[in-house]
Amino acid sequence: MYRCFMLYRYLLVLSSSALAACGSVEVSTNESFPHELNPRTFFEGKICADGVVRDYSGQQIRHFNAEIIASWDSDGVGTLAEEFRFNDGIEYRTWTLAPLMEDETVVAYSASATDVPQATRMEFSGNAIHMDYQLNYQTGVDDSGKPETLSLTMTDRMYQVAEGVVVNETMMSKFGIDVGQVLLVMRQVGEEHSCWMNEGV
Repeated sequence: MYRCFMLYRYLLVLSSSALAACGSVEVSTNESFPHELNPRTFFEGKICADGVVRDYSGQQIRHFNAEIIASWDSDGVGTLAEEFRFNDGIEYRTWTLAPLMEDETVVAYSASATDVPQATRMEFSGNAIHMDYQLNYQTGVDDSGKPETLSLTMTDRMYQVAEGVVVNETMMSKFGIDVGQVLLVMRQVGEEHSCWMNEGV
């Protein structure tokens, strides 16, 4: 019995360590991968995305198509206007990306959004972008019409797997417990291209 208990305890510690290690992987580990992913060059013009939302068990609960219109001003500040058309509704989000400089070189971006209460650091290296942030997701409105929100921790990872094609995985957690996942693929497209599957291209 004691040996079984010690083995169980060891497996718990090992599992916890593995989870912690997975969450702390540095973006720099992707430096040698091809298809360099730079926010300034990928997020430019129109981008289409298609994906699914899964719950904690891996079951699909929603799917969507999305359109992102990206632009940059003369100070190097980017704006990403996102429209998500889910199977059960439409949602919008606007990101602002402000460059963080070291020796006159952009080393990261400060990313803020309408439902992200604190700006987060968008880091990039090789073919990857990493972001970790708190999202105040609106779940509805109360009787007075005030928005009701759920605060979620988002672990956002993007990888450019071919020129103009990015795979995005976002883990969602609450109080350190995984509650869901968003999987999507983003593609750079021309201005004439429609991102809405039911409207053709």
